[in-house]
Amino acid sequence: MNTNSAHVAPVVILLSLAGCAASAGPPNPAFSTTQAPSVLIETQTPMRGSIPDTITAYGTAVPAINGGMTLSVQSDGRVLQLFVTPGESVHAGQRLLEFEISATARSNYEQAVSALELAIEERARIAQLLSQQLATRDQLARADTAVSDGQAALNALERDYGGKRRQILAAPFDGVVHAVPVAQGARVQSGMALVSLTRTDGMVVTVGIEPALWHRLRLGQPAQLEALSSAEAALGGKLIRIDHVLSPTTRLVDADVAVSGVPLQGEVFRVRIELARIEGWLVPRDALLSDADGAYLFQISRHKAVRVGVKLLGSDDTTSAVDGPIDPQRLLVTQGNYQLSDGMAVRQGAAARDGGSTS
Repeated sequence: MNTNSAHVAPVVILLSLAGCAASAGPPNPAFSTTQAPSVLIETQTPMRGSIPDTITAYGTAVPAINGGMTLSVQSDGRVLQLFVTPGESVHAGQRLLEFEISATARSNYEQAVSALELAIEERARIAQLLSQQLATRDQLARADTAVSDGQAALNALERDYGGKRRQILAAPFDGVVHAVPVAQGARVQSGMALVSLTRTDGMVVTVGIEPALWHRLRLGQPAQLEALSSAEAALGGKLIRIDHVLSPTTRLVDADVAVSGVPLQGEVFRVRIELARIEGWLVPRDALLSDADGAYLFQISRHKAVRVGVKLLGSDDTTSAVDGPIDPQRLLVTQGNYQLSDGMAVRQGAAARDGGSTS
């Protein structure tokens, strides 16, 4: 009797547990804690516009073809004193050096003065004789020619060195001393270079352009210049000269960019030349993705990601211009897009939800 009771009890307990489980029925969805996966994103409203189509080149600040001047004296002589050194900034009228003309040059000048004085006296004498009918008009004409020639010779000497024993050479404009190829006390020949100056506003940046891009260059195209040796703001400029031959040194096409500021001679720049403007949908570069099917991005419709295939037209440092069937009423995904696939649920912060439509 006791043995039968011991075997019945476990069966009853198991049946009871099974009955409880069966009576519980299927799980109620209303009480489920499992939610569909979603991705946190950031968005912006689609916008059309343009970005510059640029090429990047590197170059060095050098004097422009017409941006400098070399000073000399058209007479033999000696450099008495130098007042400047290469690299020094000077202003218009500032003394550069003192020069003494040679004894031979002074003698030539004095002879020219004497010759003109004699020609003037002779012309006056002949004019008086003509008034007394003791000379002819041809004689007076020859005397006039002699005076004119004497004056021209003296003017030429005065232009060359002013007839003064000592001269001060002064800067004709604001600029920088590029070179002083003579030493103090040196004797120099007529016309020898004494000081070379570069105008303050006479610097250009000469860059090398790849030959394949040369045909896209046009005079006047705007440019932005960034000095590689400093963190100063970019300078503005424009293209003012384009070579039509390859540089034998670099095998590139040299081009000159005028600078709006005052660069240091020899300074190296990164130059972006704007060739044209690229029109299209403007999106952050990080918003654009690509795979085997090409470039694409995501927009939001009813809180789900929608893949949109696009064509990349061009990019700058931060923005890409694209073309494609972008819906201007749907927000564009700018962050979180790397985790998305077509049709995936998304979620946004309150500020993003208030800023645009997700329909």
